Amino acid sequence: MFARQAINAYSQVGVQTGAMSASPHKLITMLYDGARSAIAKARFHLEAGDVPARGTAISKAIDIIDNGLRAVLDHEAGGEISANLESLYEYMVRRLMLANLRSDAALLAEVDALLESLASAWAQIDEPQPA
Repeated sequence: MFARQAINAYSQVGVQTGAMSASPHKLITMLYDGARSAIAKARFHLEAGDVPARGTAISKAIDIIDNGLRAVLDHEAGGEISANLESLYEYMVRRLMLANLRSDAALLAEVDALLESLASAWAQIDEPQPA
C-alpha cells in the first residue's frame, strides 16, 4: 500500500514539474494525453466492473476537457475554430456523462477517438519558437 502511494506521489510530482516547465503548446499536448489516459482507465474499470473507479476516471476526463482544454480557448484570436472546438468539447463532456450513466464502452471509445484526432492535429502544428 505504501509503495503504491509513493509511486502515485512521485508521478504527481513529475507531472507537476513537467507542467511548470512546459510551453503553452506542450501544455495542450499534456491535456490531451491526460484526458485520453483517464478514458483508458475508465474503460479498464468498466470492463472490471468497478463502478466507483470508472466514475472517478470519467470525472477526471471531463474535468480535463472542461476546465483545461475548453477553458483555455481564446475566442478572440481563434474565431470560428475556437467556437467549433468549444462545441466539440461540450459534446465530448455530454458523451462522457452518458457513457458513465449507461456503462457504455462505445461512447468512451468515441470520445477517445475524437481526442486522438485533435491531439494528432495539434502535434502537427509547429511549436512557436521564442524570438
